[in-house]
Amino acid sequence: MTERRERVVVVGAGLAGSLAALHLARRGYEVRVHERRPDPRSALAGPGGRSINLGLSARGMRALDGVGLLDDVLKQSVPMRGRVVHSPDGTVRFQPYGVREHEILHSVLREELISRVVDAAEAEPGVRFHFGSRMVHLDRETATVRVAPTGGGEPAMVRADLVVGADGVFSAVRQQMQHGLRADYAQEFLPWGYKELTIPVGDDGRPRVRLEALHVWPGHEGLMVAHPNRDGSLTCSLFMAHEGPVSFAALDTPTAVVDFFRRHFPDAEDLMPDLARQVADHPVGHLVTVRTAPWRHADRVVLIGDAAHAVYPFYGQGMNSAFEDCAVLDRCLAEHPDRASALAAFEAARKPHTDVLADLSAANFEDLRGRVHRLGYTIAAAADRTLARLLPGRWVPLYAMVAHTTAPYADALARADRQDRILRGAGAGLVLAAALAATTLRAGRRRSAGR
Repeated sequence: MTERRERVVVVGAGLAGSLAALHLARRGYEVRVHERRPDPRSALAGPGGRSINLGLSARGMRALDGVGLLDDVLKQSVPMRGRVVHSPDGTVRFQPYGVREHEILHSVLREELISRVVDAAEAEPGVRFHFGSRMVHLDRETATVRVAPTGGGEPAMVRADLVVGADGVFSAVRQQMQHGLRADYAQEFLPWGYKELTIPVGDDGRPRVRLEALHVWPGHEGLMVAHPNRDGSLTCSLFMAHEGPVSFAALDTPTAVVDFFRRHFPDAEDLMPDLARQVADHPVGHLVTVRTAPWRHADRVVLIGDAAHAVYPFYGQGMNSAFEDCAVLDRCLAEHPDRASALAAFEAARKPHTDVLADLSAANFEDLRGRVHRLGYTIAAAADRTLARLLPGRWVPLYAMVAHTTAPYADALARADRQDRILRGAGAGLVLAAALAATTLRAGRRRSAGR
């Protein structure tokens, strides 16, 4: 007789679901992954409306390193050493991400990364992926799901010991797990959406702009962000309102598109020769924040990634926090032999910090669209970096803590607030000292004049 391996059903084979499957398989579970979309490794798969490029930072790198994938992923990435800001007046300024060599981001292609994680998970004994298979019902008390082929066909019942909901912002697992329970749920759509555009390589085969950087075109009525690709092109996300005088709805003719870009992003038109066609052909994606509780039910169901805590993309932490979920869940399962306690510990460890991440992401939207190109922002950021150089380990800018460390988000924000108070106090002290010095100098001059 052989002991039965406990079974996990993971709903969703995106970034979080695939990495969770890998962790769970290595923890000894038999894992079945059901994903409504095609296999990302097939020619039929596409981005599905999701952002094509992602910025891999410390949290995601640590999670990938923990399963032995980091080196391979970095080989297929493009380092981003800072942010190139294209101001509305046509000036261009480089803002480094950090003060140390490792304080950079890495641009990765979503589907390439998912494919690599799926390959690693599928290589584990007891892991099977079912693509084109959607969940239509969850029984949270028995951890049983009913799945059906997306192309039509007979549904099937799949029994498990644990169901992991990794099925994204509009999670069916979340909806059915929380149905009839005392659950909190808040969903907020940003009035802005986004389109994916491409800056191709130049006619000479070379990049049209500096490659090893994130490019940002700020503006109150439109924002564009571009990630570099290994082939020298850049993938742009154009953000603007869905409706209104300046909106995607208003970009309804080639002339309207060109006029908009000439007004708001004066140097971008020359970078995209087929700009009007791209804007007309590409769909508009939605931007959503989700806060919810609970994330789990007994020892039977748990949510991870966007299903638990979707955030706006403006801090570049959606993927990184989802990967961090997988590592923390794995740690909690190791530390708590009782799975119900492990799932409760996972939610307690993560939810306060992902709520803070939602706030940080919304705030960074305002910074990117309205402040990064202004002199005051540049000076403040430079002061932060200077203090980080002068006081290594004792002074860490907020962005560095979020992107280049694995400090919990709420802890990072609390420390940044303390540093800001010190900086403001020091600034007030400098102003007072300067005023006293000026007063003393004027008094001395008056005394000299009266002699």
